[in-house]
Amino acid sequence: MDHFIWNIDPVLFSFMGLTVHWYGALFATAIACGFQVMKRIYIKEGHDVASLDNLLIYCVVGIIVGARLAHCLFYDPAYYFSHPLKIFAIWEGGLASHGGGLGAILALFYYHKKTKMPFLFLLDRLAIATAIFGFFVRMANFMNSEILGVPSSVPWAIVFERIDMLPRHPAQLYEAFAYLTIFITLCLVYKYTQMKQKEGAIFGLFLCLVFSARFAIEFIKVTQAAYADGFVLNAGQMLSIPFLLVGIFLLARPYLLGQKAKA
Repeated sequence: MDHFIWNIDPVLFSFMGLTVHWYGALFATAIACGFQVMKRIYIKEGHDVASLDNLLIYCVVGIIVGARLAHCLFYDPAYYFSHPLKIFAIWEGGLASHGGGLGAILALFYYHKKTKMPFLFLLDRLAIATAIFGFFVRMANFMNSEILGVPSSVPWAIVFERIDMLPRHPAQLYEAFAYLTIFITLCLVYKYTQMKQKEGAIFGLFLCLVFSARFAIEFIKVTQAAYADGFVLNAGQMLSIPFLLVGIFLLARPYLLGQKAKA
């Protein structure tokens, strides 16, 4: 069976010594789209749009620092403990989404302290923006031929020629379209339901959907952490479980509190 061959140049364009990679362009698009989502929400709800500039800076720093540290600590600790200066070599690749998520949450907490806006309220809104952010980041991984799926004979398997000639599950695309579906779902929930009135519920739903999808897709991904070889669950799945449990708690919390109040 002939499979689709993927061998796109990771460099989008070069001009007068400036080189722009697909990854960088799509990462910037992810940030811009997430910012626009938050801006529309702030305008709709009558909040200070100007304060979003600070939130953008805090979140970008939090995401990059958190994602880099998580990659170094959880996916290849032996190498980075032996070569600590390589931790700063972000241009060589290596960002872990779990750490990026934690970094964004810490950044949002700092923003909450500065603006006095309710923390869970902010998390609910940022969750919607984060879902579309995740879509573009996984598309960037696809352009880079990274975060590969395991070899497969399914008709839609893709040969990543820059890596090898084996047809593989396009795991990046599975995740990308899962995040896009989650983004659409959260937008509909925000617009047409009363869930946004229950602080923490939308963020809880986001965590449940994202990390359920992540947990399932990890089964067909190439193992990224060598130390997890032989484990029942890989590193990505083990890191997803705490987020999933927090999501279940946050999703149930406002309803449980409501029941208690009526008793």
